[in-house]
Amino acid sequence: MSTSTDAEHIPSAPVAEQRPHRREHHGDVVDDPYEWLRDKEDPAVVAHLEAENEYAEQRTAHLEPVRTAIFDEIRSRVKETDLSVPVAHGPWWYYTRTVEGSQYAIHCRAPLTDRSDPPRLDDDGEKGDGAVVGEQVLLDGNDAAAGHEFFSVGGLVTSADHHLLAHAIDTEGDERFAVTVTDLRTGEVLDTAVTGVGYGLVFSLDGTHLFYVRVDDAWRPHQVWRHRVGTPTTEDTLVFEETDERFWMGIGTSRDERQLIIAVGSKTTSEAWLLDAADPTGDFHCVAPRREGVEYDVEPAGDRLLIVHNTDTVDGDLAWAPLTCTSHEEWRPLLGSRPGERFLGTEAFDDFAVLQLRRDGLSALRVLPRDDSAAGFGTPVDLTFDDDLHSVGLSDNPESATDRIRLVHESWVSPRAVIEHVVATGERTVLKRQEVLGEVDLGDYVQSREWVTTSDGARVPLSIVRRKDVEPDGSNPVILGGYGAYEISSDPYFSVARLSLLDRGVVHATAHVRGGGEMGRAWYDEGKLLHKRNTFTDFIACAQHLVETGWAAPDRLGAEGGSAGGLLMGAVANLAPERFRVIHGAVPFVDALTTILRPDLPLTVGEWEEWGNPLEDPEVYAYMKGYSPYENVGVHDYPAILATTSLNDTRVFFTEPAKWIARLREVATNDPATHPFVLRTEMVAGHGGRSGRYDAWHQIAWEWAFMLDQLGATDRGDAGGARPQFVAS
Repeated sequence: MSTSTDAEHIPSAPVAEQRPHRREHHGDVVDDPYEWLRDKEDPAVVAHLEAENEYAEQRTAHLEPVRTAIFDEIRSRVKETDLSVPVAHGPWWYYTRTVEGSQYAIHCRAPLTDRSDPPRLDDDGEKGDGAVVGEQVLLDGNDAAAGHEFFSVGGLVTSADHHLLAHAIDTEGDERFAVTVTDLRTGEVLDTAVTGVGYGLVFSLDGTHLFYVRVDDAWRPHQVWRHRVGTPTTEDTLVFEETDERFWMGIGTSRDERQLIIAVGSKTTSEAWLLDAADPTGDFHCVAPRREGVEYDVEPAGDRLLIVHNTDTVDGDLAWAPLTCTSHEEWRPLLGSRPGERFLGTEAFDDFAVLQLRRDGLSALRVLPRDDSAAGFGTPVDLTFDDDLHSVGLSDNPESATDRIRLVHESWVSPRAVIEHVVATGERTVLKRQEVLGEVDLGDYVQSREWVTTSDGARVPLSIVRRKDVEPDGSNPVILGGYGAYEISSDPYFSVARLSLLDRGVVHATAHVRGGGEMGRAWYDEGKLLHKRNTFTDFIACAQHLVETGWAAPDRLGAEGGSAGGLLMGAVANLAPERFRVIHGAVPFVDALTTILRPDLPLTVGEWEEWGNPLEDPEVYAYMKGYSPYENVGVHDYPAILATTSLNDTRVFFTEPAKWIARLREVATNDPATHPFVLRTEMVAGHGGRSGRYDAWHQIAWEWAFMLDQLGATDRGDAGGARPQFVAS
């Protein structure tokens, strides 16, 4: 590694203009000189972002060989021409496949003649692209993406008779979709009238109508509309509207496609509405009117409903009710959660139901067989697995008349596997396991879980992944990730890309901090509202633990997190800057107070139950101002910081990281030769970054090269590595 850091070789970072902007709430007056970095239509804003991108490229030019190496490693380990596990549905096998050199998946189906003989890649076919014999292409993402820098499918559904296809496409990254309806028998495009909509597409049972969701100016899904296929949207009918700005909504169908379901929910309260799919012009009926603080999830199960709810138990119970239920008073107990469990939802089949839950910090499944009792279900059976750390969930199981289910299982070191499980016997068959190509021995990697005790007595799970030859000798580079919000759990998952970190001696750790859902509802409650600081102190405690136990060298510890995890990154950078060598905040929510003070912005009103309402409550205002990263940048040294964002991100505006980096450059005392602040903006993308798989790999390689350089771990196979010294380009 070169050690040249001569000042004349270091490009100058952009300096954002300061413009007066006064904010006053509860008697507190704040001047926010970078708030002007908000309007993406303003040429000055775009010019600033482009200057930041140019600086980012110049500042990291020396890392091009590392980026290329990581990209090549990822690509060499992925089976580029591949086929998903085909799913039987009606008279067809449905599947996706990918082709080497193509960015996007191809959605297909093939005639189903024998359920024991699913389609396979035609490796010897004349096309050489793995096409299945007799297949029908439903949507070729590569063709649909032609001419666009960004492409995403927001929904792809077929009608119950399998004759029609509706798909929703976003080519900007703003998660607003244009819908196309096609007759699969003729290939004729029947309808392109529905545009600018949110997630959620459902056909009526006869396929004559399409139900879709519209979003308001703040990107809140707030309306369900009924559209007769082939007619202009001026003739569409509004069938449901949610006026309470705290609530979002979605629409779906039951597994047997007989019921349309509208699910409405805030962070603490929910409600469900049903409609007979055979009566598309009928009226939805409410399963149980909302009660403040009560959440419930509905699953139609033939002649009855299964309902997971928290009326009596914070971590949920399972009840049943008649299909015609209109009140919670009709709910009858079926199964209660045990200590340490959190019930999440159910999926019903003709002869059994599957309860999805969390237990001991991990995801789990419990099968309930149908019987002749009044409740309709008998003694539950837990599904077990050999490994201690894993994620398990249901795969695509579209048909209700089946004696088996498909599961998805993976861990930090075990590739994702689709498993067929016969309910009556417990017999399992691995239908497909993600292939890892090249000279990779997965036995070289190990996972473990440790527990970190915080100052207030909480025991925080900490997942650790490493090469088995990496020892806790106090010398290792470590990247610690975390999220900690919305009751979202950071569950074990396998990553081919992560191998490029592990092979460079990096220990990859995940802190399962409060605010997430790993340990049940209380774990979430203790990391939100006026308890939010627990999320940050939990993460810092995990970082300290990694050093104290020898997993991390004190000067080789990095951190990464995205979105609300980016808020975590900004907060720990302020609270414990000396602890970290480098921090990556991806689409980071670092200007939280400004955003939550503005109900006109996307997500804000619904977020008040997560963060509090600083507009109305001075205590919440003061609490948020005390931790919001942008508000608390200090006059001291910081770690090197990389902030990545996208111009069209609707969830977290590019404004937040742009302001954060500008404030850091203004206030912090870093030596820019060794601890730079870098902002990189994707100019045509959304919250998830680049959309094509090769583009995404390039983005990962760019970000990780920055991290590895700071950690002195750019050389593959060198667990010791050189001590970190950012190289001037």
